[in-house]
Amino acid sequence: MINEVLSNILTTLLITMGVSIVIAVLGLFAIIRSIRRLDIPPDADFFTTMRHIPLILTILLDLLDFGLDIFSAPIVWIVLDRMGLPNLRNKAVIEALIPFTSPIPLFTLSWIAARLLNLGDADLEALRVYKERSSYRRLRSHPDVDIIDADDYGR
Repeated sequence: MINEVLSNILTTLLITMGVSIVIAVLGLFAIIRSIRRLDIPPDADFFTTMRHIPLILTILLDLLDFGLDIFSAPIVWIVLDRMGLPNLRNKAVIEALIPFTSPIPLFTLSWIAARLLNLGDADLEALRVYKERSSYRRLRSHPDVDIIDADDYGR
């Protein structure tokens, strides 16, 4: 009797974990392009990054963590690196390495906390300024591009 109940619980858990892995992998493949297009500064902190990523990404990362438990750490590291989100890698790996925390959707809770508690920088204008400055630096360092500043006209 107890063996049968335990067997049913284990089977249900394994099926649920397998389904969550499939959903997470398919979902991550579906949104990888849109995530790569996000323009988040590389020096942004965890909560600033959380404010600028879509909720579906956090849900998919939590599903992947649930399905693989501690084995999700290297996969999450590679996925976040390929998506251009190095700001989330360390926290995701630390969370993935803590055993038996996978049923808790920590990324989704962090995303909600970042928005409800106004954690991190929500100013998209600051991101635009960063983008303009970084593209200006790239152009300025390029040898084939002449940039004339406003103070160059007086000479």
